[in-house]
Amino acid sequence: MNLHSEVIGHGPDVVFLHGWAMNGAIWRTTAQQLADDYCCHLVDLPGHGGSPPLQSLTLEGCVALLDQAFPWPVHVVGWSLGGAVATQWALSRPEKVRSLTLTASSPCFVQRPDWQPAMPLDTMRQFADNLHRDWRGTLKRFISLQAMGDADARTVARGLTDELFAHGEPQMDALRAGLELLRTTDLRARIAELEQPLLLQYGDRDMLTPLGAGNWLAAQRRDAHLVVHRGAAHAPFISHLPAFVDHQRRFLGEI
Repeated sequence: MNLHSEVIGHGPDVVFLHGWAMNGAIWRTTAQQLADDYCCHLVDLPGHGGSPPLQSLTLEGCVALLDQAFPWPVHVVGWSLGGAVATQWALSRPEKVRSLTLTASSPCFVQRPDWQPAMPLDTMRQFADNLHRDWRGTLKRFISLQAMGDADARTVARGLTDELFAHGEPQMDALRAGLELLRTTDLRARIAELEQPLLLQYGDRDMLTPLGAGNWLAAQRRDAHLVVHRGAAHAPFISHLPAFVDHQRRFLGEI
């Protein structure tokens, strides 16, 4: 099985991984800003966009496909669920991941007794319960939640909605499997093993992956560079594009 990806630009390779229910097109505007200096690969994760689904969606399964698609070292940028995939890739194949950027992502997406900067479990369950009844409505509500609190919430929601169906609807089985992956993922115990240069880009109004997750990650890696986009929610690469690209370019240029 091959992953679908769009390639924009030329230069050192940067792989962009999207979040739950979305596809690689969500990164297109970001990639266009970096295209003069970097070859940007906008990947559709299994069951999203143009990529066929995996029989069982796991972080390890996604990593195996990425490792097959990119047999040479690359920089990796992961947003939300894509950040968990990127983290697993960096842990499993440290020689293949030159640098790691986590955008509004978390090592653990659901609240636990010892972990509060995350989504309440009841919210996750509601998405799962509603998905089979009205998947379009569920995705629209999810997009609203991603944009909620952002200083430019309407623009963010419109951008996410436009790109959601840019080149193919996500498959229902992949949506369910993705929610289960969000519910069960917990990489906290392994974060200290990361060897790569680490950039963390977060919004201070994020309702899904609160800034506390970014602060926790930064505390585990004292050499990590944490960027807080004031007024941004879950998609700072949309609402705060110039600043996001500027920090990304500076980080990659130092490696």
